[in-house]
Amino acid sequence: MQASMISRDMTIEEIFKRFPGKSQKLAQEMTNAGLHCVGCSASTWETVEAGMYGHGFTDEEIDSLLGRLNEILTEQEDLSTITLTAKAAAKFQEILSSEGKSGWGMRFGEKAAGCSGFEYFLDYSEKAKEGDMVFESHGVQVHIQEKSLPRLIGSVIDYVDGLQGAGFKISNPNVRSSCGCGSSHGY
Repeated sequence: MQASMISRDMTIEEIFKRFPGKSQKLAQEMTNAGLHCVGCSASTWETVEAGMYGHGFTDEEIDSLLGRLNEILTEQEDLSTITLTAKAAAKFQEILSSEGKSGWGMRFGEKAAGCSGFEYFLDYSEKAKEGDMVFESHGVQVHIQEKSLPRLIGSVIDYVDGLQGAGFKISNPNVRSSCGCGSSHGY
């Protein structure tokens, strides 16, 4: 395999260190595949192969996960905006409609919290406030305080629905650390 790709013999820790800007997406994909111990400090020394074999996965399932992880590495990111995936935008518009708030935007920000420094928040936003930056993605306006922009620019807001629950998930290329439980992050 190429040095810029993820292989079976790479440890979880090595993957996150080598690709810090993609670590949130990579961790989410590993978790979605059934490696729920990705945030556990004891498992970071394991190779992808050993971790997956330890969880009963087959060679085909390992190869499939590696394919998805390496696909994430090749995804182009627009680091000049805030983006919602089509799925996240549709879900947000569905929620707005059910709440009688059609046409409202999304407020995206962060607050000091958690063991790693910051937690994201999403909320309804009837209109942009003074000092807000406004981004448009898939028909949804995203309002963000200008002072938060250097830390949040380039973020992608997705909506996931799986066995471990459903909700909006944020991938932020500026994050350099996160807590084991995945609820807070640092820069």
